[in-house]
Order: sequence, then C-alpha cells, then structure tokens
Amino acid sequence: MTDTENNKPTEDTPKSVSRRSFIKGVIGSGVAVSSANYLFRASTLLGQQAADGVGERLITLNVNGQQRRVDVMKQETLAWTLRYKLGLTGTKLGCDRAECGACTVLIDDVPHYSCSVLTHTVRGKKVQTIEGLASPDGTLHPVQQGVIDEQGFQCAFCMSGFIMATVGYLKTNPSPTRSELAHGISGNLCRCQDYDKILTAMMKGAENIRKVNHA
Repeated sequence: MTDTENNKPTEDTPKSVSRRSFIKGVIGSGVAVSSANYLFRASTLLGQQAADGVGERLITLNVNGQQRRVDVMKQETLAWTLRYKLGLTGTKLGCDRAECGACTVLIDDVPHYSCSVLTHTVRGKKVQTIEGLASPDGTLHPVQQGVIDEQGFQCAFCMSGFIMATVGYLKTNPSPTRSELAHGISGNLCRCQDYDKILTAMMKGAENIRKVNHA
C-alpha cells in the first residue's frame, strides 16, 4: 500500500518487496490506494454532486473496449466520470486545469487531457485508460514493460499520464528519436522532475513495441 499524498510506502508495505516488483504491481492498474484524506475529499464532493444532480443523464460510453452505462452531469468531466463513477482511478487528477497531463487518456487513439473533456462529448468514441493497456492474460503493454525495465519513475503519480501520452504518440511515430519523443510527450509534467529517466523508459517502450511488431 502507498500513501499517494506523500508518495511513500506505508507501514503495511512488506519490507521484502523490491522496488521493481512494487512498480510492477502499481503499473498494471496504474493505481495505488488513496490516502484517507483524499478519499474523504472525494466522497464529500460526490455527495455534493449527488445532491445537485437533478441534471444527470444516463449515457453509454465505450471504455477499454466495454460498453459502460453511467449517469453524468452536462458539465461533468471525463476524468471525474472515470475516477468516481467507473472506478478507473489509474487516471490521475493533478492540476485539474489541462496543464500537467496526469489525467491523459486516449480517445480514438489520440491523447487527451480527460480533465478538460466533457463526458457526454465522447459518446460514440473509444476511450482507453491505463487499466485497458495490458492484455487480458495480464501481459503488460510494451510501454508499461519499458517502465519496468528501466524503473522509470520516482513517485509515479504522473506515470499513467506519461504512458498514455507515449502510447498515443507512438501510434503516429513508432521509431522516434529521443528528442522527437521528448517533444511528443512534452505536454506532461513530472513533479519529481525526473524527465531523463522517464524518457529513457519511454524510449525503451518504443523499442519493445518494435520488437513485438517484428517478432
């Protein structure tokens, strides 16, 4: 278990767990257990929204290849729906103003800040989150595996956003130079400022994709 506020292992984390196995455990779902304060804040906001939710409307979304029925408000963002209505908490809320990229998801294979996309506008489109990258048998996506290979993040709060941005970029340029990939994912920020290590991991992910495609 981790404390996402302080990005440190809690006392419940077994001391025998290696950094590599810990990262692998987190990256598969893109989520660690939230702190009590964060959960309390979220439940309070949900209660406020429910009280004001006379304008909610039941819609169907295609998320990670599944049709999901959900009640949404006209002004509700996709990030909010994914996290608090569908339970896909791998999509992180950082700045909540389209600046940090932590909430990046793919919409029809194109990276978008989900905090600035209204949920009702993605009806009829395909939404993919970090939870939908791995294969059904649990095999990680090549970019996720690249993070494991290079242990590419420090606190990992921004990790899912960087991975989704990279996956989207590599669909348009599968063999980028280091500078090209850096420019391609420059809309994502890391609070730990560990950009060189992140970029190395993302380049490893690109290499992994090429290996899979030529296998």
